[in-house]
Amino acid sequence: MTILAVLQVLILLLIVAGSVLAVGLKDLLASVIALGASSLLLALQFYLLQAPDVAIAEAGVGAALTTAIFVLAIRKTRRKEEE
Repeated sequence: MTILAVLQVLILLLIVAGSVLAVGLKDLLASVIALGASSLLLALQFYLLQAPDVAIAEAGVGAALTTAIFVLAIRKTRRKEEE
C-alpha cells in the first residue's frame, strides 16, 4: 500500500469515529463539534481523491455553515433543567 492509500483509510476511519461520536454524545455542542470535524475530514478526503471543487463545497457548507447554524440554534434554546 502506498502512503496515500494508508492516509485515505486513516481519514475514513476518523470520519466514521467522529460520526459515531456525534451520535453518541449527550452534550449537543460537543456533538455538533464532532459532526463539524467529521465534515472537515470528509472535505480532506475529497481533496485527496482529486475533487477540489467538491472539497471546497463540503468545507464551506458542511463544515463551516452547517456547524455555525447548529451552534446558533443551540445558543437560542434553553435546557430543560433551566425551567
